[in-house]
Amino acid sequence: MSFNIVVLAKQVPDTRNVGKDAMKADGTVNRAALPAIFNPEDLNALEQALRLKSKFEGSTVKVLTMGPVRAAEILRESLYRGADEGYLLSGREFAGSDTLATSYALTCAIRKFDKVDIILCGRQAIDGDTAQVGPQVAEKMGFPQITYAEDILEVTENSITVKRRLERGVEIVRGPLPILITVNGTAAPCRPRNAKLTMKYKHAATPSEKQEMGADYTDLYDTHPYLNLTEWGANDIEHDPRWLGLNGSPTKVKKIENIVFTVKESKRLTANDADIDSLMKELINNHTLG
Repeated sequence: MSFNIVVLAKQVPDTRNVGKDAMKADGTVNRAALPAIFNPEDLNALEQALRLKSKFEGSTVKVLTMGPVRAAEILRESLYRGADEGYLLSGREFAGSDTLATSYALTCAIRKFDKVDIILCGRQAIDGDTAQVGPQVAEKMGFPQITYAEDILEVTENSITVKRRLERGVEIVRGPLPILITVNGTAAPCRPRNAKLTMKYKHAATPSEKQEMGADYTDLYDTHPYLNLTEWGANDIEHDPRWLGLNGSPTKVKKIENIVFTVKESKRLTANDADIDSLMKELINNHTLG
């Protein structure tokens, strides 16, 4: 028994470093102004996929991302950890996509794969925090979905059993295959890079990246086909152009405002018993404690 697994991953701006130039005038993210990282919860999803690959011999893990050419970096990061193939969906037609347009483009790309048993992705991306893309892809694919997954407990030929982490507890849920699962940040962290795989795939590149390199590595890609990352543009997927990019994005950002928190008042306490006793009484009286 083996499974064809697709992981949806995203390269996101590091929101810990948001500044005044983080947004463009049209309300879209200025990705060039922020350092890019692998979306954290997508790494949790990748780990679940790699565990299934290890458990079921013959299973494959494909990683699909949509973004500019530099997003290929997270495909290499996935290969370093044990993924089998990387696919980049890139082009000007996809620029400015909201969750609706993004899920549509990803669905069109997924349909190019011969067979998909399980789609895994992070619960949400840290740049938008909407948690919408995964469920929207499931809806467009006609797949059942399980969200907030923390662990995959059992997989049979026709079903999968998942532990969900909710606000007030956990649930054990079983669903039929094929299925889409969104993974929580409370799931197991992704394994580190494998040294041998890092050496094997360090020159892996998309066609756009190879054009920028020049001819130095031409022979390398001819003799080592596994280094060729697949890159698809809008012309490579069956789609309706009205649903791509800004044209297919009904979400419009009207205003961006930076909020700076300031301290209104503060108290300096010493370590003596009187100050500690005073603080405890104050916290009890204003119901912070008790």
